[in-house]
Amino acid sequence: MEKYIIAVDQSTTGTKALLIDRQGSILHKCYAEHRQILPRPGWVEHDPMELLGNVRRLIAQVMEESNKSAAEIQCLAITNQRETTLAWNRQTGEPVYNAIVWQCNRAGAQCERVRSMGLEEEIREKTGLPLSEFFSAPKLAWIIDNVPEAARLRDEGNLLCGTVDSWLIWNLSCEKNHITDYSNASRMQLFDLHRLCWDEKLVNAFGLRLEMLPQVIFSDTVAGHMELDGVLIPIAGVIGDSHGALFAQCGLETGLKVTYGTGSSIMLGTGETLNRCGQLATTVSYAFDGKVNYAVEGNINSTGATIKWLSDKLGLMDSAGQAEKLAAQLDDNGGVYLVPAFGGLGAPYWKPSAKAIIYGLSFDSDRRTVVRAGLESIAYQIADVVSELDKGENLCSDSLMVDGKPTENRFLMKFQADITGKKIVKNCIEEASAYGSSLMAGLATGYWEKEDINSLVKHGETIRPEMSSAERQRLLEGWHQAVACSIGEK
Repeated sequence: MEKYIIAVDQSTTGTKALLIDRQGSILHKCYAEHRQILPRPGWVEHDPMELLGNVRRLIAQVMEESNKSAAEIQCLAITNQRETTLAWNRQTGEPVYNAIVWQCNRAGAQCERVRSMGLEEEIREKTGLPLSEFFSAPKLAWIIDNVPEAARLRDEGNLLCGTVDSWLIWNLSCEKNHITDYSNASRMQLFDLHRLCWDEKLVNAFGLRLEMLPQVIFSDTVAGHMELDGVLIPIAGVIGDSHGALFAQCGLETGLKVTYGTGSSIMLGTGETLNRCGQLATTVSYAFDGKVNYAVEGNINSTGATIKWLSDKLGLMDSAGQAEKLAAQLDDNGGVYLVPAFGGLGAPYWKPSAKAIIYGLSFDSDRRTVVRAGLESIAYQIADVVSELDKGENLCSDSLMVDGKPTENRFLMKFQADITGKKIVKNCIEEASAYGSSLMAGLATGYWEKEDINSLVKHGETIRPEMSSAERQRLLEGWHQAVACSIGEK
């Protein structure tokens, strides 16, 4: 009997379920959006029960629409939005609060408290991450500080916490396993990259307890089993979305990839070498075959979300798909820059207090100008991270391997090549995060062997830069002036 992998990608805006065969072809896919809960400016939440319900419904939907039985499913792979975190009651399974999304900047006071303990550099040295409300630990500290039930359950030993993968596995697995993988663990700001374990000193500093945290496993490990129509289906291939995309882009090799989504991740794999580079994060890239691999990464808060804002909130176009057509109607940006610091700026600035601005408007500006500035802002932010990488020792790359739906936008991809001066190599598979997760799940369950992986990695079109270095420099100077205004330095 032919068997298939179901890969679930629980991301910031929605959830996908994909059916993948042994040749690595995506035979069917389903998608559902979930609510973005915005209690206050800068705060972003998701309903954990809605996320779980969508995952269950999409698994059933992809099987029904592809006419596949449980007996034909090799395994369930899970990839997830990463720093988004939540806590729940060990006894009842009820969340104590909504999931706090990686974009949310509410935990500044918790960061300041830990900073006042003199732990900022120790956190950077141990976890590879700058002390920031972007990561999970300050968000969990906020829950402990502001939800009385959470503090009570912690003290009783009945509070569990983790990233979204942990929540899904705990609920989907018959065993009720409390598990995460190395990639997700490395994004919580509690994980020692040198000793490869939770750091008790940091855990306590954020007001947490070791027993709250999940067991850390390799991505090519079975994390538990889900019952489907009386059949036990292995859950495997657990990996953070950006890390899954890196595996789908590079396979067993190292390389530099950009994943475009609600935000964006620029990640350079460094193999088993642990590197630091300026204001970028050091992180686990992925862990499999008994080895832990590392990467240097820059995270951008708002890329695809910027275009959605221009469409849904400002009404400058009927849909995000119109952005390319509008931007291409202009010969240049007219000196206009949009800095999308809706929740502050991420790498390489790490300025949560930065404000979103549109800089350089004139009477000649119209909606096309603003839409073009929004698209260009994606490329500029990525160029800033790539420039930081280029300063690192042995971290340069002449190409960016790209994935995600925004890569369909030819204006954006051409401008990205021009403003970085690097060639763009598109992935043939838009859903690279889910695909990378499925590769790991296939390794975990014997569906594929390690020797199969590189042949399953699929690259497509290459776009080369054509902009002169003088024009590139002029545009970047304008961008950096706009960023300085956003941060408040001008």
